[in-house]
Amino acid sequence: MSDVVIDPLDLAEMLLATPPVVLDVRWQLGDFDGRRAYREGHIPGAVYVDLDTELAAPPAGPAGGRHPLPTVDELQDAARRWGLDDGVPVVVYDDSGNLAAARAWWLLRWAGVADVRLLDGGLEGWRRAGLRTTTGDGGRPRPGTVTLTPGRLDVADVDDVAAGPAFLLDARAGERYRGEVEPVDPRAGHIPGALSVPTADNLDDAGRFRSPDELRARFGDLGVVPEDGDDVVVYCGSGINAAHQIAALAIAGIDATLFPGSFSQWSSEPERPVVDGPRPAGPDVSAGGA
Repeated sequence: MSDVVIDPLDLAEMLLATPPVVLDVRWQLGDFDGRRAYREGHIPGAVYVDLDTELAAPPAGPAGGRHPLPTVDELQDAARRWGLDDGVPVVVYDDSGNLAAARAWWLLRWAGVADVRLLDGGLEGWRRAGLRTTTGDGGRPRPGTVTLTPGRLDVADVDDVAAGPAFLLDARAGERYRGEVEPVDPRAGHIPGALSVPTADNLDDAGRFRSPDELRARFGDLGVVPEDGDDVVVYCGSGINAAHQIAALAIAGIDATLFPGSFSQWSSEPERPVVDGPRPAGPDVSAGGA
């Protein structure tokens, strides 16, 4: 389909030849034990990655959001623990439609890993293809020697978002965008001017990414098309699911920028305006919220 995803059968062939590093990124918002899920069944040879401690820095307070980006040194130390070497392909997956694994996909690309792909359909897609899984803690990988360099993908900060990008996409579920519920962040609603584009709708009924044509049509209906080269910024609750939206946009041929602090950062700053309802209309975000 693209250089963003890999089919389970193609991954199985790679594992028989020159194996990539396979990362299992099991994570969900709330009380979820990803390590236990990994032990209960994972792709043979896959290395478990803890999203909260290896793909995010510890929160320094509300102003940084719930899942700040790790420093490149922290990410490099983790990547070497996973067995990454320079030039070796990486495949990442989870069991939730790649909504968590996309964080690893985005971070590694941001840090200069050229060949990193999402397993299309995730662990369930692997099982549906009739491929085996294994249980237990997995072996300890040989330490890798990869050297990471940050800044290969664009990042927006809270002031960039306040300045008003051409397109601001909210990847959260519609009910959170509309302000009907807010399970974790200080205020309910959305950033003024943001368009509601729930990440889950990037997937088909089998949990695989929709085709490039379908995704281009989805984003094109919002006015976001590859040819325009407009400024596209994506956020979610804390910068996790937004990476999945960026992957879907990449499949559609559209470049986009991550706002890592996302709504958890925006809503924690009282001077930032928040609006609710089903439409993006609202006060000028650069005005501080009248």
